[in-house]
Amino acid sequence: MEEDSGRAFFRTIVEYLGDSFEPRLCDTYVRLFARVIEVVHPAMRATHTVQRYERIRRPHTCDRDPARVYVLSRVTLGADVAVTSIIFDAAKRRFPNAEIHLVGPRKNWELFANDPRIHHHPFVYPRAGSMRERLSTWPTFDDPNCIVIDPDSRLSQLGLLPVSPEANYFFFESRAYGGDADATLVQLTRQWLREVFEIENARAYIAPRPGPVTAKIAVSLGVGDNPEKRLAGAFEEELLKMLAGTGKRVLIDQGAGEEETNRVQQLCERVPGVESWNGAYAPFAHAIANAQLYIGYDSAGQHVAAACGTPLISIFAGYTSERMFQRWRPDGAGRIQVIKVSAGDPPEAILAEIRQNLTL
Repeated sequence: MEEDSGRAFFRTIVEYLGDSFEPRLCDTYVRLFARVIEVVHPAMRATHTVQRYERIRRPHTCDRDPARVYVLSRVTLGADVAVTSIIFDAAKRRFPNAEIHLVGPRKNWELFANDPRIHHHPFVYPRAGSMRERLSTWPTFDDPNCIVIDPDSRLSQLGLLPVSPEANYFFFESRAYGGDADATLVQLTRQWLREVFEIENARAYIAPRPGPVTAKIAVSLGVGDNPEKRLAGAFEEELLKMLAGTGKRVLIDQGAGEEETNRVQQLCERVPGVESWNGAYAPFAHAIANAQLYIGYDSAGQHVAAACGTPLISIFAGYTSERMFQRWRPDGAGRIQVIKVSAGDPPEAILAEIRQNLTL
């Protein structure tokens, strides 16, 4: 229940169970985390939590015409583009007269701030907090004229916390949905929306307000506190030299966190011709949408580029399983090159493959 132990529990156990995308491990997670919830909230008996989960995990067709639709954020920016934005598109078409709200952090809503149909319902999830802090509160909706769509959100601890009456609640169990198929999360979200809301071909999108920065080549070397996603040695510096050598304007996001910001700043000092962006993510996403090329590690940027049709090169390393790679690879209508990096692959070979695919 302490802060450091809670982080370790999420990083080594909870995230592993989810990132494996194995239905049997979803069951393991449910049994395990239901006990955790009971420790923090003794009135929420684990057996009742599991029984409720078995009910809400079954997709059922929506026959409601609500005045308000609340969509829980996935908390991470990339997931809110690859999954949540598709739900927004379907909700706007299925409920043309309803208010639609993103429940979650402001930085996530800013990706859709220029869409007048998407309102913000603030809720901050303490990602760095202790277990008790993470489970101290969650969003709840008792409004009979609303529905809640939960795309496997950490705000509900992946469906285990009761955010609304079950009749008003629609839960997309993205970790198990699709079974053993190799479909992407984009494809599975569309399939679930077709099954539950009878909407065909919902699309991923972003709608940030126009930002102050532009680029011909947008770059992100953020790894979200997962160093396994990075390539070692001089790879990043050589990559930026290659991109700067095109003569195009190169913009790199300084990202979040002291380590990443310092790393990017040092790279920009060593590589002339590369500019950095240090600010909110939405303006950088706007730059990606208008760029000629996006390149970066597996991160939010690849999903923004895919949603906007921006040609992209994704350097995909550090995945915990083949299923995780298949689920999270970028999926969109534009030109997409995914370079799958396995342990031991020499960075020089990755650079050579990038150079071969670098067309502007």
